[in-house]
Amino acid sequence: MFDDDFIMSKVAKRPDPNSAFPNPNLPRLCFIKNVVKNPRIIIGDYTYYDDVDGADQFEAHVTHFYDFIGDKLIIGKFCAIAKGIEFVMNGANHRMDGVTAYPFYIMGGDWGSAIAPVKDELPLKGDTVVGNDVWIGQNVTVMPGVHIGDGAIIGANSVVASDIPPYAVAAGNPCRVIRKRFDDEFIAYLLDLKWWDWDIEKIEANFEALSSGDLSLIRKIKV
Repeated sequence: MFDDDFIMSKVAKRPDPNSAFPNPNLPRLCFIKNVVKNPRIIIGDYTYYDDVDGADQFEAHVTHFYDFIGDKLIIGKFCAIAKGIEFVMNGANHRMDGVTAYPFYIMGGDWGSAIAPVKDELPLKGDTVVGNDVWIGQNVTVMPGVHIGDGAIIGANSVVASDIPPYAVAAGNPCRVIRKRFDDEFIAYLLDLKWWDWDIEKIEANFEALSSGDLSLIRKIKV
């Protein structure tokens, strides 16, 4: 019979996508799909939030959700999100076609009878969508309805108010594309490859090709 320790040594040890804290030695890093409660926040496997002050408090950084609006925050797989992220949802929008944008009606009391906008009167932007394999730096604010493409990188302290294409490096306030990470042909290849949808064994077998600066390695993989 085999020794139990020997058997365990042969078993693959990998982060559990269903665990909030995949590395017990790194409690600042949390797989956030396992801690969010709001059903309108949808997050893929292995996407993490890194925050020494409470990585499991990611949901507190998604603000202004209102049920009557129904918008969603959708984040793909294998995203890396740094401390200080703020996702501002459509509930933060004010009606802008009147003399003032001040929301008297939310103050209550005698002001509660003031005209409140209905959904169709607000400048709604739709769902906020972050693709797969996106890296978002520290203290980034993402505004309502923004779409950030697969493989994009968002620089620290940026305010993302418009869509960012796949595999772009973008930064600033307002956030603007600085450069493409790769040429158009290689970006199209990666978007077709969709490595984040591979089974985990295939991903593990291709760590070098995925992480190396030698881009020729990824082209040798059979899809």
